[in-house]
Amino acid sequence: MSVFLSLHILSAIAWVGGMFFAYVCLRPAAAELLDPPLRLPLWTQVFKRFFKWVWLSIALLIISGHGMIGLFGGFSNIGAHIHIMLASGYLMMALFGHLFFNPYRKLNAAVSEERWPDAAIQLNKIRMIVGINLILGIFTAVIASAGKFIL
Repeated sequence: MSVFLSLHILSAIAWVGGMFFAYVCLRPAAAELLDPPLRLPLWTQVFKRFFKWVWLSIALLIISGHGMIGLFGGFSNIGAHIHIMLASGYLMMALFGHLFFNPYRKLNAAVSEERWPDAAIQLNKIRMIVGINLILGIFTAVIASAGKFIL
C-alpha cells in the first residue's frame, strides 16, 4: 500500500507542480523576455521534456490508484472523495490527451516551419488547457487529501 500511495503522490506532484511552474512562473517570464521566434521553440522543447514526465505520471497514477482501490476491496469500499478524485483525474488525463494529440502536434509543426502566428494560436490553446488542468489538479489534490473530512 505504501509503495502505491508514494508513487501516486509523487506522480501527482510532478504533473500538477510542473503545470504550476510552467503556468505561473515560466510563461510570464518567457512572454516578457522573448520574441515569438525564440519563445515558441523554447516551449516546444519544454513540452517535449515535460510531457514525457506527464505520460509516466499518468501511467503511475492509473496503476497505483487502481492498485490501492483493489487493496481496499474495490470501488464499493472507497469513499465518495475517492470517486470524485478518480473522475477528476480521468478528466485531466482526457484533457491532456487532447492537448498532446491536437494543439501540441500543431504547435510543433508550425514551429518547425517557422509559422509564428499559427504556432502562437496553438500555444494559446495549450495555455488554456493547462490552466483548466491546473485548476482541476489543485481541486483533485484537495479532494484527495481533505475530501474525507469535507464531504
